[in-house]
Amino acid sequence: MGKIRLNNIKLYGYHGCFPEEKSLGQPFEIDVEIDADLSKAVAEDKLTTTTDYSMIHKTIENVFTQNKYNLIETAADRICQAILALDHFNTVTVRVRKISAPIAGAFDSIEVEITQNRSSK
Repeated sequence: MGKIRLNNIKLYGYHGCFPEEKSLGQPFEIDVEIDADLSKAVAEDKLTTTTDYSMIHKTIENVFTQNKYNLIETAADRICQAILALDHFNTVTVRVRKISAPIAGAFDSIEVEITQNRSSK
């Protein structure tokens, strides 16, 4: 077993409950952690025996930018589902950070984390 991580993916999206969020958009950051059987890739040391990381990134980008979600919880869930559909991954964890959430107060970001496994898909 092993983990594949795509860290701090920066995407612009139109997600949120307020009209301004849906019309103006804002920056988001996404982390993805995938539990996968990497034994064949390790043993054979060939690109064809591992996961195409660019395909994972493109899937995340498509799910996130081609839709407008009210909640980042929903965005994270949809990304999990799409990644589990790509390959024989066991578990996927997605963290979505909203950098400019419309909240009075000082903070770096608001983050949600969703984990799904193949059996719960």
